[in-house]
Amino acid sequence: MNQQPIIQTADLRKIYGMGDIAVAALDGVSVRIDPGEFVSIMGPSGSGKSTLMNILGCLDRPTEGKYILAGEDVSDLNKEQLAAIRNRQLGFIFQSYNLLSRTTALKNVMLPLLYDQNNHRSNEEREEMALAALTAVGLADRVNHQPNEMSGGQKQRVAIARALINNPSLILADEPTGNLDTKSGYEIMDLMHELHDRGHTIVMVTHEPDIAEHTERVICVRDGKVESDGRDGANHCAQPSPAEGRR
Repeated sequence: MNQQPIIQTADLRKIYGMGDIAVAALDGVSVRIDPGEFVSIMGPSGSGKSTLMNILGCLDRPTEGKYILAGEDVSDLNKEQLAAIRNRQLGFIFQSYNLLSRTTALKNVMLPLLYDQNNHRSNEEREEMALAALTAVGLADRVNHQPNEMSGGQKQRVAIARALINNPSLILADEPTGNLDTKSGYEIMDLMHELHDRGHTIVMVTHEPDIAEHTERVICVRDGKVESDGRDGANHCAQPSPAEGRR
């Protein structure tokens, strides 16, 4: 049965600079990701994987090429339109958590609801949704704690709850275990598996092969191009070269 991809890119290029100093951070990237997939993107520093993630997350626009997100061409949308797409369809999980330091877990999770101009829920409804999201990630007993009162793993769980609050079409995770010890990292990956089992589509950037092996499919990026794309791609990603200059 054919289904509409959640991500479809065609010959994406991202150029920084002009003339002789122009650098192609992405150089003709075409990928397709279907609903329900759990995909990792790997590559050495400077490979272009972060640039690709920024475009997939509607944080940046390609210089050339097409990006179709859930059937909508978002390649040429302006900043305001991209912001609306991000809030409505995407959930973000960052390596550094990106939590407000003097704000409780509950209020951090509520933030996407407050930014949604089309959301007319009462504050009580928003709090109920945030509590449900925190409960889903095992933090029902930490709702009134601030980030400085939580471990790294707990902070990342708050970030995951925040990513889920608007029931996004796509979850984008940028090095979600990068700031965690091994035990906490594996606990976060167990949670990611739970989210995937519930039907969420997840795209994760990582440089760690053992983390990438948790996913169904690995896309390896080097020099702004897709080097390999497959279910066993983690074992075939080339090692970083001594010098990499791309963003």
